[in-house]
Amino acid sequence: MKKFYILLLPTILIVSIFSCNRKATATNNDNDKNKSATLTTLQKNGITLTELFSVEQFENATLTQELSAGSADLDSNKFGLNFTATNYEFGKQSDLTGLKTCANAAKGQHVHVIVDNEPYTAVYTNAGKLKASNDGQHTVLSFLSRSYHESIKNKNAYVLSSVITGKSRYLARYAAPDLTSPMLFFSRPKGEYIGAETDAVLLDFYVVNCDLSKDGYKVKAVINGTEFIITKWCGYFMEGLPIGENTIKLTLLDKNNKPVESPFNEVERKITLKK
Repeated sequence: MKKFYILLLPTILIVSIFSCNRKATATNNDNDKNKSATLTTLQKNGITLTELFSVEQFENATLTQELSAGSADLDSNKFGLNFTATNYEFGKQSDLTGLKTCANAAKGQHVHVIVDNEPYTAVYTNAGKLKASNDGQHTVLSFLSRSYHESIKNKNAYVLSSVITGKSRYLARYAAPDLTSPMLFFSRPKGEYIGAETDAVLLDFYVVNCDLSKDGYKVKAVINGTEFIITKWCGYFMEGLPIGENTIKLTLLDKNNKPVESPFNEVERKITLKK
């Protein structure tokens, strides 16, 4: 793991940024034609989860970032991130070939930035402004996303970092955060879905410092009280969700099917579907 330490002046602030890697999960292009025939499908109580297969795999896409923040912004729990991406284009519409009708960002491809596992902020250019909900040390996950919000899951397409904000940074001494533990971050779904968007709703999450498998780490997804065990890291289309409020809860499990003790793991979100 590479470690980078940034000292911001004139304030007395040390921000540590750790670039963390995981195994790539990109599919060999030679097998793409057979991929659609082996997609995972889970079905229970009228809800269906179908593995999403994206034509564009972005095997060589990379993301790096730099923190940009002045004293006034940091005092207000605000900070900026400047991104550099390769083999990836901000604002471009992703290839929707073979996909179900789903929510798709008109502004195109973008970065999802998740602060402390709160709902993400979408950044559609190479620079974004973020805000933490409180003073203190924060964990920030940034990753490349397709225009329809599915994360790009390769070892160089994300950055896991830490930033300290708020006036308490002048008074408190913070230990280096643990960014090496297995963690689960909730990405999609988010907010409201209207009309045709309600037919297939994307379920997508980001796992770091671990891999999913039948005999190893797993994700338990509880959707409106119905439990699914996910052993493959990919995006899933949820179908059969009722109009109105829906609740999705995700938990990272260990090989013994116990919740992983981690700085970030169990998270629950509510979304609304409208006709």
